[in-house]
Amino acid sequence: MKKTAVVRTLGCRLNSADTALLQARLEGIGCTILPDDAASFDIAVLNTCAVTAEAVRKSRQELRKLRRLSPHAVIAVAGCAVEAAGDSFRQDGADLILTNPDKKDIADILAGLPAANRSSLEMTENFCESAQAVFPFRSRAFVKIQEGCGNFCTYCIVPLVRGPERSRKFDEVVSECRRLTEEGFPEIILTGVNTCAYADEGRDLGDLVRAVAALPGDFRIRLSSTEPHVANRSIIDVMAETPKVCRFLHLSLQHGCDRILRAMNRHYLAEEYADFVSEARRKIPGLHLGSDVIAGFPGETEEDFAECAAFVRRMDFANLHVFTYSPRPGTPAADMPDRPDGKTAERRAAVLRQIGAEGKKHFIRSQIGSLLPVIFETVSEGTARGWSDNYIQVSVPADSVKTGVITSVRADEKNTGPADGG
Repeated sequence: MKKTAVVRTLGCRLNSADTALLQARLEGIGCTILPDDAASFDIAVLNTCAVTAEAVRKSRQELRKLRRLSPHAVIAVAGCAVEAAGDSFRQDGADLILTNPDKKDIADILAGLPAANRSSLEMTENFCESAQAVFPFRSRAFVKIQEGCGNFCTYCIVPLVRGPERSRKFDEVVSECRRLTEEGFPEIILTGVNTCAYADEGRDLGDLVRAVAALPGDFRIRLSSTEPHVANRSIIDVMAETPKVCRFLHLSLQHGCDRILRAMNRHYLAEEYADFVSEARRKIPGLHLGSDVIAGFPGETEEDFAECAAFVRRMDFANLHVFTYSPRPGTPAADMPDRPDGKTAERRAAVLRQIGAEGKKHFIRSQIGSLLPVIFETVSEGTARGWSDNYIQVSVPADSVKTGVITSVRADEKNTGPADGG
C-alpha cells in the first residue's frame, strides 16, 4: 500500500520551489502526495521559515498542529527555522530534522540511511537538484534557480541558514522550465534568495530569462525578489524587451533613510534606489513595483522614520510588505543599541502600511481601462479569480473565461474589485 504524504510550506517563494522538489522526491519513493490541508497522512514534511522570530514561532505552532492531526505519522521538519532553532522542533515532536542541504536526501533519510550531513555554510559550488519539481495542486510553477546570499545585511539571518551565493546549473533550469511549459503551466516563477545573483559559466539572470522565454508555448515568466544594486539594472532591459516576462518587480528597499540603510549594510542609498525605480518605470509601462520595509530598526529616530515614510510615499509602491524589526540571534543588529520600543515600532509600521495601501489603490486605478493578460486560477460561487502579469487581482463571471490559461481582460472598477484589492 502506498504511503500518503503532505508538505506544508511557510515563508518565501524559494520555499515553495523547495517544496515542489521535496514532493518530487517523495513521489520518487512511491508516496501519494495529498493537498497540504489533508487531515490524515502517513508522512508530513514541514518546510519552515526563519526570517523573523514570529516566523519561527508559527513554524513550531504548525508542527504541533500536524502532530495533533496525525499522532502516528512520521513528521520531518525542514528548512531555515531548523537551521536557526532545530532543538526546539525536536522538543515539539519532530521525528526528523532536515537542514536545507538535507532536503536533497529526504528519500534516504526516510529509508533510515544516513544523510550527507552537510552544512549550508559549506555549500559553495553551483549545483544540480537532480529532481524535477512537481506541482499537483498549483497552476503556477516555482523554479529554484539560486541559493544563498552574500549581502550580509546586519538584520538578516538568511546568510547563516542558506549559506553563500550559488546558482543552479543553467541547463537543468531550462530543462525543468521546458517540461513545465509542456505540461501546460501558464506561469513560471524564477526564484532564489537573490535571483539577480544568478551566474553559471558566464551566463547571468538575463541570459537565463531569455533562454526560458525562447521555449515554445503560451506562458509567462515572473521574477522573484531582486536587489536594487546598480549592477542589477540590466534586468530592467530584459523585462522591457522580453514580452513573456511579467511587468512585476519586487525591489527590496528596507528603509528610506540613508543613515539607517548604512546601519543595515544595504548596498545602496535612497537616491540610488529612486534612480533604479525611475528607469524601470520609464522603460516598463504599467510596471507593478513592490517592496519590503522595516520599522523600528535599532537607532531609528523619529527623524529617520519621517524621512523613510516620506521616501516610501514618494516611491508610490503598488505593493508593500511592512515588518517591525525582529532581532535574530547571531546577526550584528541584534546587539545594536537604541532599539525603539515595541509600541513605537508598531505605530511606525502602521503608518507605513497605510502609505502602502494608498499606493496599491493608486496603482490599481492607474490600470483601469488597460487590457491585462490574466491567468484565472480559482472558481468560487460563480466567480473566477486570477492575477494579471502586473499583479492585479481580477474577478469575472466564471462562465466567461477558462482557468489556467492567459486571457486578455479589460480592467474596470468592477472586475478589479475595491481599489484596496478587496
